[in-house]
Amino acid sequence: MTRPFSRPALVCNSHSGSHDEAVLEAIGAVCREQGAPLAATFALPDDAIPDADALSRREIDLLIVWTGDGTINAAAGGAAGWDGAILPLPGGTLNLLSKALHGDRDAPDILADVLRGKGHRRPVPMLRSKDGDAFITIVAGPATRWAEVRETMRQDGLIEASRAAPEALDAMMNAPGVRIAGQDRDWPAIILTPTPHGIRADGIVAEGSADVLRHGLAWLGGDFRDGPSEHVATGDTIILESDAPISLEYDGELKETESPARFALGTSTVDFIATA
Repeated sequence: MTRPFSRPALVCNSHSGSHDEAVLEAIGAVCREQGAPLAATFALPDDAIPDADALSRREIDLLIVWTGDGTINAAAGGAAGWDGAILPLPGGTLNLLSKALHGDRDAPDILADVLRGKGHRRPVPMLRSKDGDAFITIVAGPATRWAEVRETMRQDGLIEASRAAPEALDAMMNAPGVRIAGQDRDWPAIILTPTPHGIRADGIVAEGSADVLRHGLAWLGGDFRDGPSEHVATGDTIILESDAPISLEYDGELKETESPARFALGTSTVDFIATA
């Protein structure tokens, strides 16, 4: 159980395709009803994500981040060292961090529980690398091209996504894969997940048309981890290799790095609130 918060602030993105004014109003109403009205609202993209100094100056004790996983990642990085806590709420496409901390619940319900003192405050395990940090997963390999198809579908619709899908399929099946250093097998992608016991590495399996179909549906449906996979390693450090630059997805944000790429287990430098 956590002590009640008195000065929450909200980060949201008014230009996001997932933005819903009714949910935004409900978040504000819950704060008022629980005796902790919002002390500030940072509406992206017009406002900047507040850093630790900005939060401390305003005496904010709870940062509610109602956006996608990528923005939650950025908010946590900016708030490093701040003595408050971050509450991720489902406000993006995948909402993987919110689901991990709260289950599949609505934003106002999660917030109401937290403001009633029903949440648990703690740092969370995370992945660190020279290219960035991740709180949920890093997906590495050519199969990350499906993330581009997913974003095309979200922004432009199914017809445009269907035009981009063949290139993603070709990359998944034919582009140089990724492998764990010291192992021989290449994979279309390796999913890295931080756990309290180390980094779990799972290679996605695409050995037939049924596997490929399941992966495509998993990426387009919202959670790429639902596709068939096989556990390949666990450790405090994972090094990935490839015969080509390695495509990456960090908590929903696409990047690229050179091979080999080193990923280490870390712990967040700011506390999060969980209700599950």
